[in-house]
Amino acid sequence: MTKRILLLCCACMLIVVGVFTTVAEAGASFGKEEIKQGAAGGDVYELQGRLKYLGFYQGKIDGQFGQRTYRAVRQFQSQFGLKVDGVVGPKTKRELVEATKAWAPGLSNRIYKKGDRGGYVWELQRRLRYIGYYPGKVDGKFESQTDRAVRDFQYRFGLKVDGKAGPKTKLKLWRATRDMKTDKGAKAQKKKKPAMTQVKPMKKVSQNTGGLSKQDIHLMSRAVYAEGRGEPYVGKVAIAAVILNRLESEKFPDSVSGIIYEPLAFEAVSDGQINMSPEEESKKAVRDALNGWDPSGGALYYFNPDKATSDWIWGRPQIKRIGKHIFTN
Repeated sequence: MTKRILLLCCACMLIVVGVFTTVAEAGASFGKEEIKQGAAGGDVYELQGRLKYLGFYQGKIDGQFGQRTYRAVRQFQSQFGLKVDGVVGPKTKRELVEATKAWAPGLSNRIYKKGDRGGYVWELQRRLRYIGYYPGKVDGKFESQTDRAVRDFQYRFGLKVDGKAGPKTKLKLWRATRDMKTDKGAKAQKKKKPAMTQVKPMKKVSQNTGGLSKQDIHLMSRAVYAEGRGEPYVGKVAIAAVILNRLESEKFPDSVSGIIYEPLAFEAVSDGQINMSPEEESKKAVRDALNGWDPSGGALYYFNPDKATSDWIWGRPQIKRIGKHIFTN
């Protein structure tokens, strides 16, 4: 009995030490003050770097806590079961430091490929296994089985199929696995992987918002409904994906409303159809896009070839045609 009590005490002490160590690491990495929208400086540089390392932040690491950084923080908080407020306090700092132990300045844009070991490879395998693409052992070794899993995932999610885990692949993977438990002891659920030749909407569409407000998501649903009436479901998801792709691009405004209401950006705004109430399928298409499904192949534009007369849009590099729309970069 005495031995059991001693072992229990030792275990409790180890847990407490572990917690305080993580808190100390967070404190050493960031300053004591909360980091919130409008902040600037070294803490924001580190915040952006760590978020970019995980694939949540796609903008420039400039030390300015703007809208894109705010949205990335909210996405991170949502994924890790934290209070989603966009404010980087002690709990958010602690979780972020714990999730990015392998991060160092300059590694944010690192592309992982076959032959790499450690670091993000552990997380890559865990998440690919969670959604059924990787059946192997989570060992931190980027070998043939991991390479095939990455390629399968890239094919299914409309990414360039090269087997490399770069920023775009990381971001899509995070979006597709938002509901994965992050507890170290939690067993990853296995989901059936669709065949590589199939491109279908997810059977169970998550209610995650990806850091966007309910108003943003509703506005996207209205845009998808107005722009995609008469289009197949995959075409509606592609339209939603284009809006999200613009949100991640520095060429466009950094808010959903700014993108949709940008002059001459969407015909539905010009003719007033944007004000119509969306049906359930358009709402579901937006949720599928938020979960990472991008049938457009990363497109930033699309047009109807039967109506388009602009030489500029016809001159854009074309990716694919879905329904009546051609998707381009």
